[in-house]
Amino acid sequence: MRSKSFLNLLALLLVLVLIATGCGSQGAVEKKVVVASKPFTESYILAEILAGMIEHNTDIEVERKMGIGGGTSNIQPAMENGEIDIYPEYSGTGWLFVLKKEGVLDNDTMMENLKQEYSALYEIAWLDPYGFNDTFALAVKRSLAEQLDLKTYTDLAAASSTLRFAAEYDFYEREDGYPGLVSTYGFAFKETKDIDIGLKYEAIASDQVDVINVFSTDALLLTHDLVVLEDDKTFFPPYYAATLIREETLELYPELTDVLNQLVGVISNDEMIEMNSAVDNDNKDPKVVAEEFLSAKGLI
Repeated sequence: MRSKSFLNLLALLLVLVLIATGCGSQGAVEKKVVVASKPFTESYILAEILAGMIEHNTDIEVERKMGIGGGTSNIQPAMENGEIDIYPEYSGTGWLFVLKKEGVLDNDTMMENLKQEYSALYEIAWLDPYGFNDTFALAVKRSLAEQLDLKTYTDLAAASSTLRFAAEYDFYEREDGYPGLVSTYGFAFKETKDIDIGLKYEAIASDQVDVINVFSTDALLLTHDLVVLEDDKTFFPPYYAATLIREETLELYPELTDVLNQLVGVISNDEMIEMNSAVDNDNKDPKVVAEEFLSAKGLI
């Protein structure tokens, strides 16, 4: 009888140990998020900033899925089905490409609408923007801006009859490109040129053209000493970058809200240009650039 009782007790202890071990293993496996990026420099850096914040400020493991081909068109479905938990996105992309909205709103109004509609349609949360706006823009050499006192697109329009403009072919075909700009600002450039997107900076550096279209956080803006002019009539939609995260992920790890909200408003356009330049021009690893930025800001 004593032997049977001992065996029963031993079996019970073994079951309890197995249950405890199983629970511990399950918890360790489940405490993980997947962070993704699109296949371009800025997105790699931002995704590494997100991953770094999580790894340094929580006990959550981060799986990286960087450089996903197709960008938003493939990441958005993966967010919806739970393959990806978190990634950096742009307000204009969410508004025009995902929600397929027409017309441009100011960014505050756009963000409120994005938050409401993404939550209702996809159960995905938009956090507030990082601070910089990577939208389409027009740029000139700093020397020309100083010579003609160019600060805004309106200033540029007044001087456009003496200047040469260059952009890639499809910019002239898009209503949110050259035709719309002419309609809004009355540009009448002396000459317009179709030019490959990779050759625009070389063309303006060698004085073949005076004005080019750019993205406002391009790394080459820094190396070519160009000035981005102000879109004073808000023609181009805002493309403020922000964190997207699945609401189910936030329910599992509510601490992520406070951790990732520390990134709100901390990245200026100039800082994003410098980080892009560190990768594109100085060949630094995006993860290293992200860690250096977070350390300098006191966030890790």
